[in-house]
Amino acid sequence: MRAYVFYGQAEGFRQHTDYPTPEPSQGQVLVHLQAAALNHRDVWISQGLYPGIVAPVILGSDGAGLYQGRAVLINPNIGWGADQRFPAKNYAILGMPVNGTLAEYVAVAEDRLVDIPPHLSMTEAAALPLAGLTAYRALFSRGALQAGDRVLVTGVGGGVALFALQFALAAGASVFVTSSKAHKIAAARQLGATAGADYSQANWDKTLLQEAGGGFDLIIDSAGGEGFNTLIKLAAPGGRIVTYGGGQGPVPKFSPQAIFWKQLHIMGTSMGSDEDFAQMIAFVQQHQIRPVIDSQFELAQAPQAFERMQMGLQFGKIVLTI
Repeated sequence: MRAYVFYGQAEGFRQHTDYPTPEPSQGQVLVHLQAAALNHRDVWISQGLYPGIVAPVILGSDGAGLYQGRAVLINPNIGWGADQRFPAKNYAILGMPVNGTLAEYVAVAEDRLVDIPPHLSMTEAAALPLAGLTAYRALFSRGALQAGDRVLVTGVGGGVALFALQFALAAGASVFVTSSKAHKIAAARQLGATAGADYSQANWDKTLLQEAGGGFDLIIDSAGGEGFNTLIKLAAPGGRIVTYGGGQGPVPKFSPQAIFWKQLHIMGTSMGSDEDFAQMIAFVQQHQIRPVIDSQFELAQAPQAFERMQMGLQFGKIVLTI
């Protein structure tokens, strides 16, 4: 089969046209993939910035394809466990340590398969699983989003941030965004964001607070770093901040005073449970939400797709057709 295989940071990737087709073990089935999508997880693994890297491995957590004539997408969770609050110790994600979706075929447990919502194309379905699940849990299971909330989504343009924007709008929230790129803020406003701020500009937070007419009830952040202290200032009394990443590193000079005086809730999240996944799919179908697709590449063009994500050029999901 055709596959794009990662051999470790030193050797990198190799394109294969005759890689062995996986043989499903007991309880598994073979899915003929039609499309797969990239996530920052794939890039971080390729750069050696992810724990427990195993190679060689086929990366890719997002995929949609055919199984016995069914059009299916794949739940990338492996072994979340029974506790909805956090994953089990042996929890894993499709696409490392087990082979993922950047190939013609993937073997997964049959209970990982979900029928594609009828309003989505195969390409759109492939864009949904990991980022959609992460955004849904951040907003609802952790962030307790309510209609009428003022929501701030930082770093708009990535898959999770855009799903957070779309989901929050569908739930009746007013959504504001940040980015260092004016065209990404403009594109987010076309999707329904009320306003946005360029966080590279001076006093951006004061301007955004004025435009919002008050502090934010819920803030969804993937950056961390120095800017996290600003988010604490932007949160309304009793507000919630949910973080799902730390792209800007540790938070320097962190001070707890504003947290206890404003009675803030700061929560972490990553991926989501199978229950979250089922609820996310139902929500997407109910509200007829379509993932934002940044660009499409063929599997043979995977190096260009990775390069685009590494450079942070995308607005939406990068999808590979297989």
